[in-house]
Amino acid sequence: MAGRAGTSGTYDGAATERWAPEPDKRPGRTAFQRDRARVLHSAALRRLAGKTQVVTPGSRSQEWDASPRTRLTHSLECAQVGRELGAALGCDPDLVEAACLAHDMGHPPFGHNGEQALNDFAADCGGFEGNAQSLRLLTRIEPKRFVRFKETGDLVSVGLNLTRATLDAATKYPWPRGAHPTQPGSLKFGVYEDDLPVFGWARKDAPADRICFEAQVMDWSDDVAYSVHDFEDGLHAGHVDPAALSSDTERHGIWTVAIGRYVPRDTDPAELSAALDRLMDQEWWPRGYDGSAVAQSRLKDATSQLIGRFCLAAEAATREAYGTGPLTRYGAELVVPRGARLECAVLKAVADRYVMQRAEQEALRADQRIVLAELAEALTARAPEGLDPQFRALYESAEGDRARKRVIVDQIASLTDASARSLHAGLTGRA
Repeated sequence: MAGRAGTSGTYDGAATERWAPEPDKRPGRTAFQRDRARVLHSAALRRLAGKTQVVTPGSRSQEWDASPRTRLTHSLECAQVGRELGAALGCDPDLVEAACLAHDMGHPPFGHNGEQALNDFAADCGGFEGNAQSLRLLTRIEPKRFVRFKETGDLVSVGLNLTRATLDAATKYPWPRGAHPTQPGSLKFGVYEDDLPVFGWARKDAPADRICFEAQVMDWSDDVAYSVHDFEDGLHAGHVDPAALSSDTERHGIWTVAIGRYVPRDTDPAELSAALDRLMDQEWWPRGYDGSAVAQSRLKDATSQLIGRFCLAAEAATREAYGTGPLTRYGAELVVPRGARLECAVLKAVADRYVMQRAEQEALRADQRIVLAELAEALTARAPEGLDPQFRALYESAEGDRARKRVIVDQIASLTDASARSLHAGLTGRA
Protein backbone atom coordinates (compact mmCIF):
# COMPACT_ATOMS: atom_id res chain seq x y z
CA MET A 1 0.00 0.00 0.00
CA ALA A 2 1.27 3.48 -0.84
CA GLY A 3 1.84 6.23 1.68
CA ARG A 4 -0.62 8.18 3.76
CA ALA A 5 -3.72 9.16 1.75
CA GLY A 6 -3.49 12.64 0.34
CA THR A 7 0.04 13.53 1.40
CA SER A 8 1.42 13.20 -2.11
CA GLY A 9 -1.39 15.08 -3.84
CA THR A 10 -2.48 11.88 -5.63
CA TYR A 11 -4.88 8.99 -5.01
CA ASP A 12 -2.99 5.96 -3.74
CA GLY A 13 -4.00 2.34 -3.23
CA ALA A 14 -5.62 3.12 0.12
CA ALA A 15 -7.88 5.73 -1.49
CA THR A 16 -9.15 3.31 -4.16
CA GLU A 17 -9.56 0.31 -1.87
CA ARG A 18 -13.06 -1.18 -1.37
CA TRP A 19 -14.51 -2.63 1.84
CA ALA A 20 -15.08 -5.91 -0.03
CA PRO A 21 -12.48 -6.55 -2.76
CA GLU A 22 -13.99 -7.21 -6.18
CA PRO A 23 -12.70 -7.34 -9.76
CA ASP A 24 -13.73 -4.81 -12.38
CA LYS A 25 -16.22 -6.29 -14.83
CA ARG A 26 -15.04 -3.97 -17.60
CA PRO A 27 -11.30 -3.16 -17.59
CA GLY A 28 -10.25 0.36 -18.46
CA ARG A 29 -12.44 2.24 -16.02
CA THR A 30 -10.97 4.00 -13.01
CA ALA A 31 -12.15 3.09 -9.52
CA PHE A 32 -13.90 6.45 -9.23
CA GLN A 33 -15.67 6.05 -12.57
CA ARG A 34 -17.09 2.80 -11.18
CA ASP A 35 -18.21 4.61 -8.02
CA ARG A 36 -19.92 7.34 -10.02
CA ALA A 37 -21.73 4.74 -12.14
CA ARG A 38 -22.91 2.84 -9.07
CA VAL A 39 -24.37 5.93 -7.46
CA LEU A 40 -25.92 7.12 -10.72
CA HIS A 41 -27.67 3.77 -11.33
CA SER A 42 -28.88 3.30 -7.75
CA ALA A 43 -32.55 3.11 -6.83
CA ALA A 44 -31.89 5.45 -3.91
CA LEU A 45 -30.79 8.22 -6.27
CA ARG A 46 -33.88 7.73 -8.45
CA ARG A 47 -36.14 7.99 -5.39
CA LEU A 48 -34.85 11.50 -4.78
CA ALA A 49 -37.11 12.58 -7.67
CA GLY A 50 -40.04 12.11 -5.29
CA LYS A 51 -38.54 13.84 -2.27
CA THR A 52 -39.00 17.46 -1.22
CA GLN A 53 -36.27 20.00 -1.87
CA VAL A 54 -38.21 23.18 -1.03
CA VAL A 55 -41.81 22.35 -1.98
CA THR A 56 -43.50 18.98 -2.35
CA PRO A 57 -42.96 17.30 -5.74
CA GLY A 58 -46.10 17.38 -7.85
CA SER A 59 -47.81 20.05 -5.75
CA ARG A 60 -49.91 22.45 -7.79
CA SER A 61 -50.91 24.77 -4.95
CA GLN A 62 -47.70 26.79 -4.87
CA GLU A 63 -47.90 28.07 -8.47
CA TRP A 64 -44.49 26.59 -9.28
CA ASP A 65 -45.03 26.46 -13.01
CA ALA A 66 -41.28 26.11 -13.61
CA SER A 67 -41.26 22.51 -12.30
CA PRO A 68 -39.62 23.17 -8.93
CA ARG A 69 -36.47 21.35 -8.01
CA THR A 70 -36.60 18.03 -6.22
CA ARG A 71 -33.83 16.36 -4.24
CA LEU A 72 -32.82 14.61 -7.45
CA THR A 73 -32.53 17.70 -9.64
CA HIS A 74 -30.69 19.46 -6.83
CA SER A 75 -28.25 16.54 -6.56
CA LEU A 76 -27.64 16.56 -10.32
CA GLU A 77 -26.98 20.30 -10.27
CA CYS A 78 -24.73 20.00 -7.23
CA ALA A 79 -22.81 17.25 -9.06
CA GLN A 80 -22.24 19.46 -12.11
CA VAL A 81 -20.97 22.33 -9.96
CA GLY A 82 -18.78 20.03 -7.86
CA ARG A 83 -17.31 18.16 -10.81
CA GLU A 84 -16.07 21.36 -12.46
CA LEU A 85 -14.85 23.02 -9.27
CA GLY A 86 -13.11 19.84 -8.14
CA ALA A 87 -11.43 19.35 -11.52
CA ALA A 88 -10.21 22.96 -11.50
CA LEU A 89 -8.50 22.30 -8.16
CA GLY A 90 -6.94 18.98 -9.16
CA CYS A 91 -9.43 16.54 -7.64
CA ASP A 92 -10.58 13.48 -9.56
CA PRO A 93 -13.80 14.79 -11.17
CA ASP A 94 -15.59 11.41 -11.05
CA LEU A 95 -14.85 11.13 -7.33
CA VAL A 96 -16.27 14.57 -6.56
CA GLU A 97 -19.29 14.01 -8.81
CA ALA A 98 -20.05 10.69 -7.12
CA ALA A 99 -19.89 12.35 -3.70
CA CYS A 100 -22.18 15.18 -4.84
CA LEU A 101 -24.70 12.75 -6.32
CA ALA A 102 -24.68 10.73 -3.09
CA HIS A 103 -24.71 13.54 -0.55
CA ASP A 104 -28.51 13.70 -0.13
CA MET A 105 -29.39 10.05 -0.77
CA GLY A 106 -30.19 9.44 2.89
CA HIS A 107 -32.67 12.27 3.19
CA PRO A 108 -36.18 11.10 4.12
CA PRO A 109 -39.55 12.13 2.67
CA PHE A 110 -40.53 15.78 3.24
CA GLY A 111 -36.97 17.12 3.33
CA HIS A 112 -35.54 18.61 6.53
CA ASN A 113 -39.03 18.58 8.02
CA GLY A 114 -39.07 14.80 7.72
CA GLU A 115 -35.54 14.65 9.10
CA GLN A 116 -36.68 16.39 12.29
CA ALA A 117 -39.70 14.12 12.67
CA LEU A 118 -37.59 10.97 12.30
CA ASN A 119 -34.98 12.32 14.70
CA ASP A 120 -37.72 12.70 17.33
CA PHE A 121 -38.94 9.15 16.73
CA ALA A 122 -35.42 7.68 16.79
CA ALA A 123 -34.24 9.59 19.87
CA ASP A 124 -33.79 6.38 21.89
CA CYS A 125 -32.01 4.37 19.18
CA GLY A 126 -29.35 6.80 18.00
CA GLY A 127 -31.38 9.60 16.43
CA PHE A 128 -31.70 10.42 12.75
CA GLU A 129 -29.49 12.59 10.57
CA GLY A 130 -29.71 12.69 6.78
CA ASN A 131 -25.95 12.61 6.28
CA ALA A 132 -25.49 9.63 8.61
CA GLN A 133 -28.34 7.93 6.77
CA SER A 134 -26.54 8.54 3.47
CA LEU A 135 -23.48 6.69 4.76
CA ARG A 136 -25.72 3.86 6.01
CA LEU A 137 -27.43 3.66 2.65
CA LEU A 138 -24.17 3.64 0.68
CA THR A 139 -22.56 0.99 2.86
CA ARG A 140 -25.49 -1.20 3.91
CA ILE A 141 -29.01 -0.53 2.64
CA GLU A 142 -28.69 -0.08 -1.14
CA PRO A 143 -28.57 -3.71 -2.40
CA LYS A 144 -25.69 -3.81 -4.86
CA ARG A 145 -23.04 -6.08 -3.33
CA PHE A 146 -23.20 -8.89 -0.72
CA VAL A 147 -20.39 -10.79 1.01
CA ARG A 148 -20.48 -13.97 3.07
CA PHE A 149 -18.93 -13.86 6.53
CA LYS A 150 -16.52 -16.76 6.91
CA GLU A 151 -17.18 -17.04 10.63
CA THR A 152 -20.97 -17.43 10.42
CA GLY A 153 -21.71 -18.09 6.77
CA ASP A 154 -24.18 -15.16 6.79
CA LEU A 155 -24.69 -13.22 3.56
CA VAL A 156 -24.36 -9.51 4.43
CA SER A 157 -24.91 -6.39 2.32
CA VAL A 158 -22.04 -3.97 1.87
CA GLY A 159 -24.23 -1.53 -0.06
CA LEU A 160 -22.65 -0.04 -3.15
CA ASN A 161 -19.19 -1.07 -1.93
CA LEU A 162 -17.65 2.27 -2.90
CA THR A 163 -13.99 3.13 -2.53
CA ARG A 164 -12.62 4.59 0.68
CA ALA A 165 -12.02 7.99 -0.94
CA THR A 166 -15.57 8.28 -2.30
CA LEU A 167 -17.16 7.35 1.03
CA ASP A 168 -14.92 9.89 2.74
CA ALA A 169 -15.79 12.54 0.14
CA ALA A 170 -19.51 11.96 0.74
CA THR A 171 -19.08 12.49 4.50
CA LYS A 172 -19.75 16.09 5.49
CA TYR A 173 -19.62 15.45 9.22
CA PRO A 174 -16.97 12.81 10.02
CA TRP A 175 -17.97 12.18 13.63
CA PRO A 176 -20.72 10.28 15.49
CA ARG A 177 -23.74 11.76 17.26
CA GLY A 178 -22.86 14.35 19.90
CA ALA A 179 -19.18 14.46 18.95
CA HIS A 180 -19.00 17.68 16.89
CA PRO A 181 -15.39 18.86 17.38
CA THR A 182 -16.25 22.54 18.00
CA GLN A 183 -20.03 22.65 18.65
CA PRO A 184 -20.96 20.06 21.33
CA GLY A 185 -24.66 20.86 21.04
CA SER A 186 -24.80 20.46 17.25
CA LEU A 187 -27.32 18.00 15.83
CA LYS A 188 -25.11 17.37 12.79
CA PHE A 189 -23.23 14.07 12.60
CA GLY A 190 -22.21 11.63 9.90
CA VAL A 191 -22.37 8.11 11.31
CA TYR A 192 -24.64 5.99 13.51
CA GLU A 193 -23.16 3.71 16.15
CA ASP A 194 -24.16 0.65 14.08
CA ASP A 195 -22.04 1.88 11.17
CA LEU A 196 -18.85 2.77 13.04
CA PRO A 197 -16.88 -0.24 11.67
CA VAL A 198 -17.21 0.78 8.01
CA PHE A 199 -16.86 4.46 8.97
CA GLY A 200 -13.60 3.67 10.73
CA TRP A 201 -12.41 1.80 7.65
CA ALA A 202 -13.33 4.69 5.35
CA ARG A 203 -11.52 7.15 7.61
CA LYS A 204 -8.37 5.05 8.02
CA ASP A 205 -5.32 7.34 8.40
CA ALA A 206 -7.52 10.45 8.17
CA PRO A 207 -6.63 13.23 10.63
CA ALA A 208 -9.20 13.22 13.43
CA ASP A 209 -12.27 15.36 12.73
CA ARG A 210 -10.81 16.81 9.54
CA ILE A 211 -13.07 16.85 6.50
CA CYS A 212 -11.29 15.69 3.35
CA PHE A 213 -10.74 18.21 0.58
CA GLU A 214 -13.20 16.54 -1.82
CA ALA A 215 -15.94 16.63 0.84
CA GLN A 216 -15.27 20.34 1.32
CA VAL A 217 -15.68 20.85 -2.42
CA MET A 218 -18.91 18.84 -2.31
CA ASP A 219 -20.19 20.87 0.66
CA TRP A 220 -19.52 24.23 -0.98
CA SER A 221 -21.04 22.99 -4.26
CA ASP A 222 -24.14 21.96 -2.29
CA ASP A 223 -24.39 25.42 -0.72
CA VAL A 224 -23.89 27.14 -4.07
CA ALA A 225 -26.41 24.97 -5.91
CA TYR A 226 -29.24 25.20 -3.44
CA SER A 227 -28.79 28.87 -2.52
CA VAL A 228 -28.75 30.00 -6.15
CA HIS A 229 -31.44 27.65 -7.42
CA ASP A 230 -33.84 28.23 -4.51
CA PHE A 231 -33.50 31.96 -5.20
CA GLU A 232 -34.12 31.34 -8.91
CA ASP A 233 -37.18 29.19 -8.20
CA GLY A 234 -38.54 31.83 -5.82
CA LEU A 235 -38.29 34.50 -8.51
CA HIS A 236 -39.77 32.21 -11.15
CA ALA A 237 -42.75 31.44 -8.92
CA GLY A 238 -43.36 35.10 -8.12
CA HIS A 239 -42.62 34.75 -4.41
CA VAL A 240 -39.46 36.90 -4.49
CA ASP A 241 -39.74 40.51 -5.69
CA PRO A 242 -36.28 41.90 -6.51
CA ALA A 243 -37.50 45.46 -5.92
CA ALA A 244 -38.45 44.61 -2.34
CA LEU A 245 -34.86 43.71 -1.53
CA SER A 246 -33.99 47.42 -1.39
CA SER A 247 -36.47 48.05 1.44
CA ASP A 248 -34.95 48.54 4.90
CA THR A 249 -37.92 46.76 6.46
CA GLU A 250 -37.60 43.75 4.20
CA ARG A 251 -33.85 43.64 4.71
CA HIS A 252 -34.28 43.59 8.47
CA GLY A 253 -36.42 40.48 8.08
CA ILE A 254 -33.84 38.84 5.81
CA TRP A 255 -30.99 39.56 8.24
CA THR A 256 -33.02 38.04 11.07
CA VAL A 257 -33.42 34.82 9.10
CA ALA A 258 -29.76 34.78 8.02
CA ILE A 259 -28.40 35.30 11.53
CA GLY A 260 -30.83 32.76 12.93
CA ARG A 261 -29.93 29.99 10.50
CA TYR A 262 -27.14 30.66 8.01
CA VAL A 263 -24.35 32.75 9.56
CA PRO A 264 -22.77 33.02 13.03
CA ARG A 265 -24.97 34.87 15.49
CA ASP A 266 -22.38 37.60 16.00
CA THR A 267 -22.45 38.56 12.30
CA ASP A 268 -22.90 42.29 11.79
CA PRO A 269 -26.06 42.98 9.72
CA ALA A 270 -24.04 45.68 7.94
CA GLU A 271 -21.89 42.90 6.45
CA LEU A 272 -24.99 41.15 5.16
CA SER A 273 -26.29 44.39 3.73
CA ALA A 274 -22.99 44.96 1.94
CA ALA A 275 -23.10 41.41 0.57
CA LEU A 276 -26.56 41.90 -0.91
CA ASP A 277 -25.55 45.31 -2.27
CA ARG A 278 -22.59 43.73 -4.07
CA LEU A 279 -24.90 41.27 -5.78
CA MET A 280 -27.51 43.87 -6.64
CA ASP A 281 -24.84 46.12 -8.15
CA GLN A 282 -23.99 43.51 -10.81
CA GLU A 283 -25.33 44.33 -14.26
CA TRP A 284 -26.77 40.81 -14.59
CA TRP A 285 -28.70 40.96 -11.31
CA PRO A 286 -32.45 40.44 -11.98
CA ARG A 287 -34.38 43.71 -11.62
CA GLY A 288 -37.75 42.06 -12.11
CA TYR A 289 -39.42 38.99 -13.55
CA ASP A 290 -42.55 38.78 -15.70
CA GLY A 291 -42.28 35.20 -16.99
CA SER A 292 -41.54 36.18 -20.59
CA ALA A 293 -38.94 34.28 -22.59
CA VAL A 294 -36.55 37.24 -22.33
CA ALA A 295 -37.04 37.37 -18.56
CA GLN A 296 -36.46 33.62 -18.29
CA SER A 297 -33.23 33.96 -20.26
CA ARG A 298 -32.02 36.82 -18.08
CA LEU A 299 -32.83 34.92 -14.91
CA LYS A 300 -30.99 31.87 -16.15
CA ASP A 301 -27.98 34.06 -16.96
CA ALA A 302 -28.10 35.49 -13.43
CA THR A 303 -28.13 31.94 -12.07
CA SER A 304 -25.04 31.05 -14.11
CA GLN A 305 -23.29 34.25 -13.08
CA LEU A 306 -23.92 33.57 -9.39
CA ILE A 307 -22.64 30.00 -9.59
CA GLY A 308 -19.54 31.15 -11.45
CA ARG A 309 -18.98 33.97 -8.97
CA PHE A 310 -19.09 31.67 -5.94
CA CYS A 311 -16.99 28.91 -7.50
CA LEU A 312 -14.33 31.23 -8.91
CA ALA A 313 -14.04 32.98 -5.54
CA ALA A 314 -13.29 29.65 -3.82
CA GLU A 315 -10.96 28.50 -6.59
CA ALA A 316 -8.92 31.71 -6.59
CA ALA A 317 -8.61 31.88 -2.80
CA THR A 318 -7.64 28.21 -2.53
CA ARG A 319 -5.06 28.50 -5.29
CA GLU A 320 -3.61 31.59 -3.64
CA ALA A 321 -3.17 29.60 -0.43
CA TYR A 322 -1.91 26.30 -1.90
CA GLY A 323 -0.45 26.99 -5.32
CA THR A 324 -1.15 25.43 -8.69
CA GLY A 325 -0.65 21.71 -8.07
CA PRO A 326 -3.39 19.08 -7.64
CA LEU A 327 -5.20 19.37 -4.30
CA THR A 328 -6.64 16.15 -2.90
CA ARG A 329 -7.67 14.31 0.27
CA TYR A 330 -5.84 15.90 3.24
CA GLY A 331 -3.30 17.95 1.32
CA ALA A 332 -5.31 21.20 1.48
CA GLU A 333 -8.37 23.00 2.83
CA LEU A 334 -10.92 24.67 0.58
CA VAL A 335 -10.72 28.42 1.11
CA VAL A 336 -13.99 30.27 0.62
CA PRO A 337 -13.71 34.03 1.15
CA ARG A 338 -15.94 35.44 3.85
CA GLY A 339 -17.61 37.77 1.36
CA ALA A 340 -18.66 34.85 -0.85
CA ARG A 341 -20.03 32.92 2.13
CA LEU A 342 -22.08 35.94 3.19
CA GLU A 343 -23.44 36.46 -0.32
CA CYS A 344 -24.43 32.80 -0.46
CA ALA A 345 -26.05 33.05 2.99
CA VAL A 346 -28.06 36.09 1.94
CA LEU A 347 -29.53 34.16 -1.00
CA LYS A 348 -30.45 31.30 1.34
CA ALA A 349 -32.15 33.73 3.70
CA VAL A 350 -34.12 35.37 0.88
CA ALA A 351 -35.49 32.00 -0.28
CA ASP A 352 -36.19 30.98 3.31
CA ARG A 353 -38.10 34.16 4.15
CA TYR A 354 -40.18 34.44 0.99
CA VAL A 355 -40.70 30.80 0.05
CA MET A 356 -40.27 28.43 2.97
CA GLN A 357 -41.91 30.74 5.52
CA ARG A 358 -45.10 31.25 3.53
CA ALA A 359 -48.16 30.40 5.62
CA GLU A 360 -49.32 27.54 3.39
CA GLN A 361 -45.85 25.99 3.52
CA GLU A 362 -45.86 25.96 7.32
CA ALA A 363 -49.34 24.39 7.34
CA LEU A 364 -48.09 21.73 4.93
CA ARG A 365 -45.02 21.03 7.07
CA ALA A 366 -47.19 20.60 10.15
CA ASP A 367 -49.29 18.05 8.29
CA GLN A 368 -46.17 16.24 7.08
CA ARG A 369 -44.87 15.90 10.64
CA ILE A 370 -48.17 14.34 11.69
CA VAL A 371 -48.04 11.89 8.78
CA LEU A 372 -44.54 10.68 9.67
CA ALA A 373 -45.24 10.50 13.41
CA GLU A 374 -48.40 8.46 12.82
CA LEU A 375 -46.66 6.29 10.23
CA ALA A 376 -43.83 5.52 12.66
CA GLU A 377 -46.35 4.69 15.39
CA ALA A 378 -48.34 2.41 13.08
CA LEU A 379 -45.27 0.55 11.84
CA THR A 380 -44.03 0.10 15.41
CA ALA A 381 -47.36 -1.47 16.38
CA ARG A 382 -47.83 -3.62 13.27
CA ALA A 383 -44.38 -4.50 11.91
CA PRO A 384 -43.37 -6.53 10.04
CA GLU A 385 -46.70 -5.68 8.37
CA GLY A 386 -46.20 -2.59 6.20
CA LEU A 387 -42.49 -3.17 5.65
CA ASP A 388 -41.04 -3.75 2.19
CA PRO A 389 -39.57 -7.27 1.73
CA GLN A 390 -36.02 -5.97 2.20
CA PHE A 391 -36.83 -4.33 5.53
CA ARG A 392 -39.18 -7.11 6.64
CA ALA A 393 -36.27 -9.57 6.50
CA LEU A 394 -34.04 -7.18 8.42
CA TYR A 395 -36.74 -6.61 11.02
CA GLU A 396 -37.30 -10.31 11.57
CA SER A 397 -33.57 -10.94 12.04
CA ALA A 398 -32.94 -7.87 14.22
CA GLU A 399 -31.91 -8.47 17.82
CA GLY A 400 -33.77 -6.30 20.32
CA ASP A 401 -36.18 -3.39 20.24
CA ARG A 402 -33.47 -0.84 19.42
CA ALA A 403 -32.37 -2.72 16.30
CA ARG A 404 -35.97 -3.27 15.17
CA LYS A 405 -36.72 0.42 15.60
CA ARG A 406 -33.73 1.30 13.44
CA VAL A 407 -35.14 -0.92 10.69
CA ILE A 408 -38.43 1.00 10.87
CA VAL A 409 -36.47 4.25 10.60
CA ASP A 410 -34.61 2.90 7.56
CA GLN A 411 -37.92 1.92 5.95
CA ILE A 412 -39.51 5.33 6.45
CA ALA A 413 -36.37 7.16 5.31
CA SER A 414 -36.39 5.21 2.05
CA LEU A 415 -39.89 6.39 1.11
CA THR A 416 -40.76 9.20 -1.28
CA ASP A 417 -43.20 11.89 -0.21
CA ALA A 418 -46.04 10.17 -2.09
CA SER A 419 -45.23 6.64 -0.88
CA ALA A 420 -45.03 7.87 2.72
CA ARG A 421 -48.54 9.29 2.43
CA SER A 422 -49.78 6.14 0.71
CA LEU A 423 -48.34 3.83 3.35
CA HIS A 424 -49.67 6.08 6.11
CA ALA A 425 -53.16 5.96 4.62
CA GLY A 426 -52.98 2.18 4.20
CA LEU A 427 -51.93 1.56 7.81
CA THR A 428 -54.04 4.18 9.57
CA GLY A 429 -57.05 4.52 7.28
CA ARG A 430 -56.53 8.31 7.26
CA ALA A 431 -55.60 10.19 4.08
